[in-house]
Amino acid sequence: MSRAFIFPGQGSQYVGMGKALGEAHSAAREVFQEVDDALGLSLSAIMFEGPEDDLKLTQNTQPALMAVSVAVMRVIAAQGKEMSELAGYVAGHSLGEYSALCAAGAIGLSDTARLLRLRGEAMQKAVPVGAGAMAAVLGLEWDEVKAICADAGQDVSVANDNAPGQVVISGTKAGVEKAAEMAKEAGAKRALLLPVSAPFHCALMQPAADAMRDALAGTEISVPVLPLIANVTADVVSDPDQIRDLLVQQVTGVVRWRESVARMGALGVDTLVEVGAGKVLSGLARRIDRDMAAISIESPETIDDFLTSL
Repeated sequence: MSRAFIFPGQGSQYVGMGKALGEAHSAAREVFQEVDDALGLSLSAIMFEGPEDDLKLTQNTQPALMAVSVAVMRVIAAQGKEMSELAGYVAGHSLGEYSALCAAGAIGLSDTARLLRLRGEAMQKAVPVGAGAMAAVLGLEWDEVKAICADAGQDVSVANDNAPGQVVISGTKAGVEKAAEMAKEAGAKRALLLPVSAPFHCALMQPAADAMRDALAGTEISVPVLPLIANVTADVVSDPDQIRDLLVQQVTGVVRWRESVARMGALGVDTLVEVGAGKVLSGLARRIDRDMAAISIESPETIDDFLTSL
């Protein structure tokens, strides 16, 4: 069996995430405390108790999801299981790429928390609220949706290539609405506007990319203990300078998740282990490659089951 650890992105958050893990394991509590200290606020209280509106603020969502994912990996490490012994690769969906790099020792936990807080704030500031939008197009493939965006004649582009028949577009509100209508006319089963606060992963995010370039320039990045399958290339990277550059590109670039999972399969991975909140990536994996096993670990029970299976 060859595994890869994969780390979820925005949309997987929920009030209560990480609470049971922190109650059961001191290693998880230490992660949550370090993140709280790094940010100068009780993010863990928002994670555990809400309110949901506060957790949904992107500057809170991003470090919160990372904290849960890294806490899971620290609990596993506390049981004497080294990450490098358990898997061959790591990957993360959008902000999950930071979780993957932190878990793999490339970026320190406090630095990762601060980077994601800044990333969320910069993304929110890049476009006035209501000026941008995102939509999920279901039932059309990547090439079809890409062509529709080009024909729309507005600032709209593909943001996420999530799975066969599931592509997300992003851009100005007018551009996304026009492309969504064109997608329906082209045979899409659905084209749904998403309840997001900003148009992520498109050219409108360039101010946020500039902010992250400056922040990452001053951040120490080491070679990860497991190579990363990067969002924007869907290929293997371990070099710290390349990682830094790809994290900047990722802000405006396409999350090539379908290709990333396919690449892991081509590299011999047959089992994906989703680390942290939710089961979104496990569901996508089954749509991308039916021969690929996918499990999710977050709670003390699912972690125990995973460790027992080794």
